[in-house]
Amino acid sequence: MAIEVINIETFLQLRQQLPVFDVRSPGEFEHAHIPNAISLPLFTNEERALVGTQYKQVGKQPAIKTALPFFAEKMVPMIETVEKVITKNKLANEIIVHCWRGGMRSAGVAWLLNLYGFKVYTLQGGYKAFRNWALQQFEKNYRLNIIGGYTGSGKTEILKVLQQQGHNVIDLEALAHHKGSAFGGIDMPAQPSQEMFENSLALQLYQHTTIVNNAFPIWLEDESQRIGTVNIPIKLFEQMRESPVYFFDIPFEERLKHIMEGYGKAPKEKLISAIMRIKKRLGGLATKNAINFLLEEDVSNCFSELLIYYDKLYWKGLHNRNNFLELVKTIPAPNTNAQNNAQLLQEYLNSTEHD
Repeated sequence: MAIEVINIETFLQLRQQLPVFDVRSPGEFEHAHIPNAISLPLFTNEERALVGTQYKQVGKQPAIKTALPFFAEKMVPMIETVEKVITKNKLANEIIVHCWRGGMRSAGVAWLLNLYGFKVYTLQGGYKAFRNWALQQFEKNYRLNIIGGYTGSGKTEILKVLQQQGHNVIDLEALAHHKGSAFGGIDMPAQPSQEMFENSLALQLYQHTTIVNNAFPIWLEDESQRIGTVNIPIKLFEQMRESPVYFFDIPFEERLKHIMEGYGKAPKEKLISAIMRIKKRLGGLATKNAINFLLEEDVSNCFSELLIYYDKLYWKGLHNRNNFLELVKTIPAPNTNAQNNAQLLQEYLNSTEHD
């Protein structure tokens, strides 16, 4: 079986059925990779640095001679890794291999795996081609709908219900591993790099506009551009700011109750650390009060103090839109029950369909 070189369009289709093996070094993979790709490094980080230096300073042939012993010792383990993936997932004997730009690393591993008996596809241009494609996705125009509401409104939970109902949904906070506020990183996995966040987001945009329900809008949560340490790509963020916002107007006490359920049992030291991060914006007195309430085990009053601050912040961001009156649709809701609020949303949409 001949090794088949595929372009990015074919790759995007095949990756839905076939395992993708990334033969770049562990450090490259950890920084960012194609979502769901499996790391199958040809070189360690140190080996890659050594071979790369030789290639630049001495030449191609000496670098290959240096690389071959590293490759030789990994041949059997690489084959066995691929076999395990295929056997575990009951897949066909077909795989995709890529490196940084479709060069010698993927060519070498593809040769080995093809020789062993796998049907091998390699991505033309490698990870670099995918990365360029990913960045292009943020230059496109999308039909977006935004779920809005003050902090504690259960916006993420509404998105989950919409997703269960078959709507196109992208959970930006799930991709970012962060819930958006100064407290958003508590009990969450480490955040991805900006590049990895963009890769995941690009694929979700592609899937929702190319593969499923492409005639329907994508639902997102109203976010600041920055979510923890990552940023929503600027053009997409600008589109979010120009899209309809379905704002759930939920009583303060109900939202406070919802926040208590989410953060009430978080470690005090993490809560205090988060409060200190917003000390300048929160103000000295409010910061002191919030921390004192927390130390006195009065979590409710602590979060009440913080909620007042976040409500002001969100109100400012909500109104800082062109055509605010046209874009923001208010939906009064008695509490944060996501199922009920998704129903209220549907009723609102139905009532305005023929307006």
